[in-house]
Amino acid sequence: MFLVARPAEETVRRWLALQESLPLPAAPSREGADVDHSHVLLGAGEAIFRRACAALRRWEMFRVGWVEVFPRAAPMRVGTTVGVLVHHLGLWSLNPCRIVTLVEEAGPIERVGFVYRTLPEHAIEGEERFVVEWRRDDEQVAYDVTAWSRPRHVLARLGRPLARLVQRRFARDSRRAMRVAVAAQGSASSLP
Repeated sequence: MFLVARPAEETVRRWLALQESLPLPAAPSREGADVDHSHVLLGAGEAIFRRACAALRRWEMFRVGWVEVFPRAAPMRVGTTVGVLVHHLGLWSLNPCRIVTLVEEAGPIERVGFVYRTLPEHAIEGEERFVVEWRRDDEQVAYDVTAWSRPRHVLARLGRPLARLVQRRFARDSRRAMRVAVAAQGSASSLP
C-alpha cells in the first residue's frame, strides 16, 4: 500500500488486523528472484550473543529512522503478522509480513532468528531471514540477513532499480542498527 502521507496509528492498527485474518500465501519461487545477503560482525562471546538475540527480539534491526514495525513489540513466533512502514522517495508504504519459521539452532554455530514472508499487499514478493549467530570455534557473533524478492506492486516493478536501492539501503542501515543496539545494551549493563 503506497500513501502520500504517514498513516495514523489507528489506520495502521485496522489495516494490520485485516492482514492478520488473511491466509498465508504459498512460499514464493526463488527462481528469478533477487537475492540479497548481508552479514556483519557484532563482537565476540556469549554476552554479545545474548544482547544480539535480545535486540533481534525487539526488532532493533528496523529502527533505522525511515522504517518502523507495527506492532512495535511484536512477538517473535510463527504466525506473527507485522506491518513494515517505510518512508522513501517522498512516499510512505505499508507492507505486511508474517513470520513463517523460527531459527533455533544449537551446535558449533548457534543461531537464533526468524523468516518472514511477504503477504499479498506487500510491494515486494518474497521472504527474508533475520539471524544472529555465534560461532563457538572463534566466539564471533554476527547478524546475518538473507532476502529473496521480486517486485509485486506496479510501482515497484516500474521503479525496480529504485526499489533495489531501497533494499540495499535497508540492509546497510539494519546492520548499523544492530551494531548500535548491541553496543548500547553493553553500555547500559555496565552502569552502576
